[in-house]
Amino acid sequence: MENRASGYVLIMLLFVVTAMGIGLLVAVPVWQTQIQREKEEELIFRGKQYVEAVRVFQIKKPGTFPKTLEELVEEKCLRRPFKDPMSLDGDWNIILLPEGGGPGGARRRRSGGTPVRMEEASRQDRGQGQAFVAQSILVAPKSALSSIRNVQILGVVSSSTKKSFRIYNDQESYDKWLFFYGQDPKQPPEIVYYGQSPK
Repeated sequence: MENRASGYVLIMLLFVVTAMGIGLLVAVPVWQTQIQREKEEELIFRGKQYVEAVRVFQIKKPGTFPKTLEELVEEKCLRRPFKDPMSLDGDWNIILLPEGGGPGGARRRRSGGTPVRMEEASRQDRGQGQAFVAQSILVAPKSALSSIRNVQILGVVSSSTKKSFRIYNDQESYDKWLFFYGQDPKQPPEIVYYGQSPK
């Protein structure tokens, strides 16, 4: 009788362990997906913080852009530096105005849509309907900034090439989720990657 009872206990124990294993197999991907979605929300929040910081920098120093991300903190445009939540090292790729990209690569538009030269735009009041529009950008790793002449930072983009769960501005990988001052979501800029010749 005791052997039969212990056999039942063993069968029940195996059933419970199997059920728990199946439950974990189902729960782990759901949990990983939830964590990834939370990181995507954090990426958008942090990216937008950098966009706002560059905008504030422009108000403080019209016509100029930061040369380092740290300068945004030093000038009190950003509370603290934020890491890229999607990359292991936390380093962003930096979005810059291309060299010689002043009046040609970036312009402001009047409310009627007419481009305005940057020199003129920096003297104009933001309250009169002008908005800075970057028509072309350079994407470079943070480590490459020291080898670029006339660094003018517009924003950041994740260095992770991983496919996203969410589609952001019609893009499905984190390295294409651009966050920069002068961005027009309806008109993507021409993108030049560091080390690549412009077309």
